[in-house]
Amino acid sequence: MKLLLVVILVALVAAAVLWWRRESAARAARELADARAEAQRWYERLGGQVMNLHGDEPAVRQALVDAGERYNAAGSQLEQARTVHQFRLARETALEGLTYTRAARVALGIDPGPDLPPLAAAAGTGQLTREREVQVQGQTFKAGPQPGRETPYYYPGGRFQGRPVPAGWYSTPWWKTALGAGAGVLGGMLIADALFSPAFADPGYGYDAGYQEGFSDGADYGDQGGYGDQGGDYGGEQAQAGDFGGDYGGGDYGGFGGGDFGGGDFGGGDFGGGDF
Repeated sequence: MKLLLVVILVALVAAAVLWWRRESAARAARELADARAEAQRWYERLGGQVMNLHGDEPAVRQALVDAGERYNAAGSQLEQARTVHQFRLARETALEGLTYTRAARVALGIDPGPDLPPLAAAAGTGQLTREREVQVQGQTFKAGPQPGRETPYYYPGGRFQGRPVPAGWYSTPWWKTALGAGAGVLGGMLIADALFSPAFADPGYGYDAGYQEGFSDGADYGDQGGYGDQGGDYGGEQAQAGDFGGDYGGGDYGGFGGGDFGGGDFGGGDFGGGDF
C-alpha cells in the first residue's frame, strides 16, 4: 500500500514538473512572438513613412536620411533577432527612425502624427526650448527647438559620454563629426559644455536642480559602461549599445537607440528633467 502511494506521489510530481515546463515554454514562445510582432509593427510603419515623405529642404532631407539609416538597421536586426531582447532592440531602432520621420514632417510643416512611445536612450534628457549659439575653437555651433536652414540636423535626445543632451535641431551633427574628425571625446564634450552649460552658452541663464540629477545619473550611467550609440540593456532601457554590440557586432546602431544613436550618438538633454 505504501509503495502504491509512493508511486502515485512520484507520478503526480512528474506530471506537475512536465506541466510547468510546458507552460514555461509556452509563455516564453508567446513573449518572443509578441516582441517580434511589436518590432515588426513599428518597422513596417517606419518603412511606410520613409517611402512616402519627400522634401527639398535640408532639414527634411537630413531627417529622412537618418530615418532611412534606422530603417535599414532595424531590418537587419529583425533578420538576426532570436531573443526577446534582440527584438526589443530592433523595436527601439525602428522607433528612433520614426522620431526622425516626425521631425521631417515638422520641417515640412505638416501634422507630425500621434506621439510615439518614449525612446529608452532619451529617457530624462528633455528637449531644447530656446535657441543657442556658441563658438568652440573658432567654429560656430547652433541649436534650437525648431528646424531651419542653419539647424538642419535633428537629434531625438540621448547621452554623450554619460552627459544628457536634449532633443532638438542642431547646425551640425557634432556628436558624429567630432569623433570622425579626430577631435574625440574631448572635442564633443567641449561642444556639449558650450551649448548646454549656462556659464558658456547663456550667461545668467539659470537651470533647475533637475540638471544636477540628470547629469549625476548620466555620470553613473557612463561608469556602468554607457549606452552604446543609442546602447546597455532595457534596464535604463538603455544601455543598449553594449548588448547590441554583442548581439549584432556593434554597428552604428548600438542601443540604439546604440550605434550612432542612443548611446553612440549620445543622449539627451533636458539634463534631468528641466527643459533648456
